[in-house]
Amino acid sequence: MNGYAGTCINDVAQRAGVSTKTMYRLIPNKADLLGRVISDTIGKFMIDFDAKALDALPLEDAVERMLIAYGSLTLSEETIAMNRLVIRECGQFPEVATAFYEAAILRTTKAMADWLQRQCERGLIALEDSHVAAEMLRGMMIMDPQRAVMLGQRPAPGREEIVARAKQCTRLFLKGCSVKPPFGEQSIGST
Repeated sequence: MNGYAGTCINDVAQRAGVSTKTMYRLIPNKADLLGRVISDTIGKFMIDFDAKALDALPLEDAVERMLIAYGSLTLSEETIAMNRLVIRECGQFPEVATAFYEAAILRTTKAMADWLQRQCERGLIALEDSHVAAEMLRGMMIMDPQRAVMLGQRPAPGREEIVARAKQCTRLFLKGCSVKPPFGEQSIGST
C-alpha cells in the first residue's frame, strides 16, 4: 500500500482497467476517490442497519443486529486498513481525516442515535442523550478489539466473536437504559 500521498490517479485507473481520462471524468481527484471508497464502505453498513427492519424486531434482537452490523463493518480488515491510512496521513492531509470523520464516524453515529431516539419515543428505553449513548455503544462494541488489531496484537475478529460481543454489549446497554428499574430496586423518588 502506497498510502494517500503515494497513490496517483494513473495507478488507480490502471488497476481498475480504465483510461486515466475516464478515471478523471468519474473521479476528479484523490480526495473524491477516498470519499467514494469511504461512502461505499459505510453504505454496506447502512443497508445492514435498515432501521425499519430493526423496528420490527424485539428490542434486544434489534440492538444486537445493529451492533453486529456495526462490528462487522468496523472490525473488518478493510475498515481497519482504512483507519490506519487515515491516522497515518491525517497530519499531512487533514482532508483525509475530515472525509473519514464525516462520512464514516458521524454518519454511523447519527444512524444509531436516530434509531435509539425512536426507541425512547416508543417508551422502550430511557436515555438522556441518544447521540452520546450511540457513541458509548459504538465504543463498547469495537474499541478494544479494533485497537488490538490496529496495533498488530491480534487478527481481526471473526463473525462468531463479533456476534458474541454484540450480545454482551446489548445486555449491558439495555440494563443501563431500562425504563423499569432492575429487579428488586426501587426507582428514584419511590418509597
